[in-house]
Amino acid sequence: MGAHKALYPSAPYASSVWLVLLTTVAAILTLSPSSTSAADLYDLVYKGCANQSFPSGGLASQQVLASLSSTLVTQSATGKFYKTTASVGGGQPSIFGLFQCRGDLSASDCAACVGRIPTMWSRLCGQAVAARVQLNGCVALYEISGFPQVSGTKMLYKVCGSGGGGGGGFEEKRDTAFASLQSAMASGNAGGFYATSYGNVYVMAQCEGDLSVADCAECVAEAVQKAEVECGGAAYGQMYLGKCYISYSYYRKGPPGSGGSGGGGSSGQPTGKTVAIVVGGAAALGFLVVCLLFVRSLYKKREGG
Repeated sequence: MGAHKALYPSAPYASSVWLVLLTTVAAILTLSPSSTSAADLYDLVYKGCANQSFPSGGLASQQVLASLSSTLVTQSATGKFYKTTASVGGGQPSIFGLFQCRGDLSASDCAACVGRIPTMWSRLCGQAVAARVQLNGCVALYEISGFPQVSGTKMLYKVCGSGGGGGGGFEEKRDTAFASLQSAMASGNAGGFYATSYGNVYVMAQCEGDLSVADCAECVAEAVQKAEVECGGAAYGQMYLGKCYISYSYYRKGPPGSGGSGGGGSSGQPTGKTVAIVVGGAAALGFLVVCLLFVRSLYKKREGG
């Protein structure tokens, strides 16, 4: 009886084929979530623009602002908070600026986030003498010297979801999470940034980088009070005050893990990272099927040869 032809190629050949397939699939699964999740960090939350503008043709002011922007972007590669003042002298007004990244961002994500804002200043606010742009992952602002200051506890922007989205007992869980948040910020051990969860409620807070512990605690307490009043039983909310912000979200299937998207999640809706994993997995599966069909065709050719 003649020898049967092998149904599979030799072991070294098969091993190399499977190694390539597994490596490619792993690469797709690894890269897809991160790109989508990172994109969420750069989404615009709000902008604030002064009503006054720099004098028309004010080259000196443009030079100062360009210098300030360059400094902030450079510093964002080495830290999550920085403030400075730039000036060209000669009696020209100086310009103050700062940036701050969310406390759980990596150095590369922080730099990438801050790097987007200077061009947004001019695009969103034109030649305004003061501008503030808040993205999901960072905030950066500038203001001309002498610009009127606002209270650190003044509400600049708010986001509230639909009422009653958290189900029974939601407000009690949220208030318990808020209490834990306030306690951590008041203790001074949080370093100005803290995120925690209670049940299915995820909460997060951050204070401006050089704010004292007492002022930070006061600001967060004010933000919590505003969230309870302004958002009521809404499933998610964000309160941006002059010197701090807080966010809370209800997740039907449990809050995100550490380093998650933080504020902006909504009741029962998948986060950007979850969607990315699903899409990445589907792409990897499709690629794997195509590769297997290709390898199968090679087997058939070898059998017929």
